[in-house]
Amino acid sequence: MTPPTTPLAERLRPRTLDDYVGQEKLLGVKAPLRRAIAHNTIPSMILWGPPGVGKTTLALLIAEATKRPFHSLSAISSGVKELREVLTKPLGLFPPVLFIDEIHRYNKSQQDALLGAVEKGQVTLIGATTENPSFEVNSALLSRCQVYILEAFGQKELKELVQRALEKDEWLRQKTITVESYDALFRLSGGDGRKLLNLLELVVLGAGHTDEIRVTDEVVTEVAQQTIARYDKSGEQHYDIISAFIKSLRGSDPNAALYWMARMIVAGEDPTFIARRMLIMASEDIGNANPTAMIMANACMQAVKMIGYPESRIILSQVAVYLATSPKSNASYAAINDAMALAEKTAHLPVPLHLRNAPTKLMKEIGYGQDYRYAHAYEGNFVPQNFLPDELKGTRLYEPGANAREEEIRRKLHQWWSEWYGY
Repeated sequence: MTPPTTPLAERLRPRTLDDYVGQEKLLGVKAPLRRAIAHNTIPSMILWGPPGVGKTTLALLIAEATKRPFHSLSAISSGVKELREVLTKPLGLFPPVLFIDEIHRYNKSQQDALLGAVEKGQVTLIGATTENPSFEVNSALLSRCQVYILEAFGQKELKELVQRALEKDEWLRQKTITVESYDALFRLSGGDGRKLLNLLELVVLGAGHTDEIRVTDEVVTEVAQQTIARYDKSGEQHYDIISAFIKSLRGSDPNAALYWMARMIVAGEDPTFIARRMLIMASEDIGNANPTAMIMANACMQAVKMIGYPESRIILSQVAVYLATSPKSNASYAAINDAMALAEKTAHLPVPLHLRNAPTKLMKEIGYGQDYRYAHAYEGNFVPQNFLPDELKGTRLYEPGANAREEEIRRKLHQWWSEWYGY
């Protein structure tokens, strides 16, 4: 049987919500989004998740389930003109679904063009993005949309996709396919369902006319090395390359950092994406070991937004080298993670009375603000007092890193808090 020209991932695209794999938190029987679909009360929404988890498919299924017209645009190839063409179409009983893939690539004016239509209920927007919408979607539009987070597929979902392909795809059913190990399929797909199915199809195609096919880790790895060798900013190696870049910066290797950055630049990666990741890294991995790193990274992000390629490559290079050769500390990053874990366990603890504001007479009478010590009224603008819930008094969350600047911070903390926190 001649191999189909349509990719396996497209041939297996779900036709109903019941066929949709994964995302139980969103689409389980009692999940809010599933109920909204059932009652045809879907809000405008942003679907945020990694590649290959079914964002486009979910948008199509929502439109189908609610019997609404479906219009699709890609933020890469469309602009305000194409938006207006969709927005001027006549309305039916319910607003049509307007799906915008990679909505994070729309600039401010393009996003503003959507705002009025969403606000008036002219369309129900479904935007898909692999980027954090808090950074990439303007606040006015974001406030009018519900953000739904789609998770990468786990091994259970990935195995279900493979089994479904073997059972339901007409072409694969003509062959005897034995999956002896899933390890390489899981590892190389990285939670991306589309990539998983592409790999499976490539293994079968690579077997030629043989009808009995053994899918082993060795075969899958060989196929992957032969076919997935190029950075693809639409998703295939997008996360692998940026991960290698950030790890090189963290590991203080400017040569490797420049190489991985060059791979992204040559592939046409958005310079603001690279700059934004460097800004995050400057805080997460350098922090107070060198506070100037964050200022440099922030200036870089602003500059590349104004300048663009090709000149912005110079700015990106300068800052990458600066970050790679800077002293490193993840002390603040570790501290906030520990603090959040503690906060989740102790959210029931009350704020001590002396730290509470007392705007009314009654509050003062019951002790709000009593015994609070105003730091500026004491020598050196400091006086020791408990700022935590009483049950957590003396709990130490921040541990200064082993670098010159944070050793100075440690000395200050020892001077102030040695008896309380043991610095």
